[in-house]
Amino acid sequence: MTKSYKELLPQIKAFVFDMDGVLTNGQFQVSETGQPLRNLNSKDGYALQLAVKKGYVVAVISGGHCDGVKSRLQQMGITDIYMSQYDKTEAWKDLLAVYEHQNLKAENILYMGDDLPDYKLIEWAGVGATPSNGAAEIKGISNYVSSQKGGKGCVRDVIEQTLKVQENWMLANDLKW
Repeated sequence: MTKSYKELLPQIKAFVFDMDGVLTNGQFQVSETGQPLRNLNSKDGYALQLAVKKGYVVAVISGGHCDGVKSRLQQMGITDIYMSQYDKTEAWKDLLAVYEHQNLKAENILYMGDDLPDYKLIEWAGVGATPSNGAAEIKGISNYVSSQKGGKGCVRDVIEQTLKVQENWMLANDLKW
């Protein structure tokens, strides 16, 4: 019998996210200098920085590149940011190697992606997740499809659920930035 995603959440030690379509809504404007401008959700941001503070590995693996998003993620304490990744599997392998000393394995990672370049990482992760507006092929292999869209709270959704299952949510220090 296949396990429910909730039964898999206790083993999660790391959260890895795609950028466009997960951390952002996948739509962006272009500045006068040609730089793409993306929006991040504040509730997702709160959950990301909270996960970092609680000692979870938090990483981003994206085919896109945005210095503004990278800067904001770094302000939240995220140091493992892989942008402009033509082949996301290489970044995945690098991340596992970086945290090998902490005994981080694929089954300890919740990966959230929304489109075909995320396919292998969704398959390899302990919990594969996608926003409600993820591609049909990604929904088909994900352990969990969030009720929230990309850039609209899906990141908060999976982090909050994981922390609640692990009894690591709404603790005294969680009420502060």
